[in-house]
Amino acid sequence: MTYHGMRIDQKVSDLNMILIYLNGWEEDSRKEPGGKVFRAWKNYPFDILNELERQNLIRQYPKSIIVTREGQTKAQGLMHQYFAPSARGCVL
Repeated sequence: MTYHGMRIDQKVSDLNMILIYLNGWEEDSRKEPGGKVFRAWKNYPFDILNELERQNLIRQYPKSIIVTREGQTKAQGLMHQYFAPSARGCVL
């Protein structure tokens, strides 16, 4: 099924990536002293999380996820794509 030329499952994945980013926070890295990571709680459908991890946008841990730099950049671009004001309005 498509909507505005995009597959619905891709749209759901994109919107989950945005939600993960908006609900995340930056904290000190547990593995790299002095480093920072962007973490979010793992409260999203597992099939979507698995796909985002396959795309190297997140890394999964037992109770939380780390949003990679690529994931942060992707989420920011998706927010602009879906929610930025434009002549044609919101694309949702």
